[in-house]
Amino acid sequence: MPSPPAPGPEITGTFKILLIGDSNVGKSSILLRFTDDHFLPPEETSATIGVDFKVKMYSLDGQRYKLTIWDTAGQERFRTLTSSYYRGAQGVILVYDVSNRESFDNLDTWVEELSTYCSNEDIVKMVVGNKIDKESERQVSRKEGLEYARKHQTLFLECSAKTKIGVQQAMEELVTKIVETPALWRKSSPSKGTVHVNDSVPSGLAGGCAC
Repeated sequence: MPSPPAPGPEITGTFKILLIGDSNVGKSSILLRFTDDHFLPPEETSATIGVDFKVKMYSLDGQRYKLTIWDTAGQERFRTLTSSYYRGAQGVILVYDVSNRESFDNLDTWVEELSTYCSNEDIVKMVVGNKIDKESERQVSRKEGLEYARKHQTLFLECSAKTKIGVQQAMEELVTKIVETPALWRKSSPSKGTVHVNDSVPSGLAGGCAC
């Protein structure tokens, strides 16, 4: 009789990470690239309705973490659906499109919304400029993005969900910073350093596609 499979490595922590930003900046593409290493061309995608999320097991420095990554809708009319999802998050990625100046200018609105709905002052924030594969259409320089991140004291990185450049690095830097922020662990962990968050989705609010 075969022996039962050995249990997997113990999960050190569970982190809730949000992707926020305007529509069509590539939030869902970043999510899909990181979790499934897949990219859907724009013509095969549709806008996320409400919220979508994926779970990814992630190893860092010999420790195993469970990441629940939430893709919140960028459309203004869905803002009321996404406000509750800021609660309990350990990390947030503010995404803009380097080929779309308006999406960069609108980061101020998202920063304001984050400060309004997120009560955790220690949440780790990262500004990400996506679509660097469209270099010939760039409207926002890397220097501008970096200066914005410094102003708001966030991490910063440029990436391309299409070519994979920077996506893994962005998540790794964010998770590393979360692990290195003791206050996030103390507030969220009742025992043994494991961070527990509510992974459930309220009925009727989940939807859209991982595009």
